[in-house]
Amino acid sequence: MPFVASESFSRFVSLACHDLRTPLATVSGFAHTLRGMDEIADPAARYIGIMSAAGEQMGELLDALGLVARIEGGRYEPALIEVDSLELAQAAAARVDKASASGSGGTVRVDREPVEAGLAALALCTARHGGLEHVELTASGSIVEIAPIPAAAAPIVLAEDMKDLGAAAARQVTEAIGGSLELDGERLLVRLPA
Repeated sequence: MPFVASESFSRFVSLACHDLRTPLATVSGFAHTLRGMDEIADPAARYIGIMSAAGEQMGELLDALGLVARIEGGRYEPALIEVDSLELAQAAAARVDKASASGSGGTVRVDREPVEAGLAALALCTARHGGLEHVELTASGSIVEIAPIPAAAAPIVLAEDMKDLGAAAARQVTEAIGGSLELDGERLLVRLPA
């Protein structure tokens, strides 16, 4: 069930996401610079790597939150393009260590970056909340299947139990472009507009 926010609240969230980007860019930039310095040895180099990865994750979460705020505020204007669903699934799987993609694909019409990020977020949510070592994304026509979905993780992946921002944002963007998420046994079917 989508969260319904007032327009003023969604604008406030969008502004907060925008303004948080500047200090985050500073932290991420310095972490990236430090990672490139040869004279920094372990364990400091390892800590800097962890900080850099956390900064990237914070950026992705801010992007997801900002997108949901635009959708809820009625300000989301998707840049729809035609893309192959297998290409989307492969790009999403490449973002997640515990995922791979296969299938035959098909032409879909989506806002590529948010949908790709959403598929990756759904795969990551499945792995995290399902305690899985591997998640498979399978493209078939306009459907990208994510499996397996353990029963305990299903409400979180479907954003019925709001415990994962990435999964909630993925559902919002999928529905905003005319797609849907549906559980079929241990498979999540992400239906994208053809």
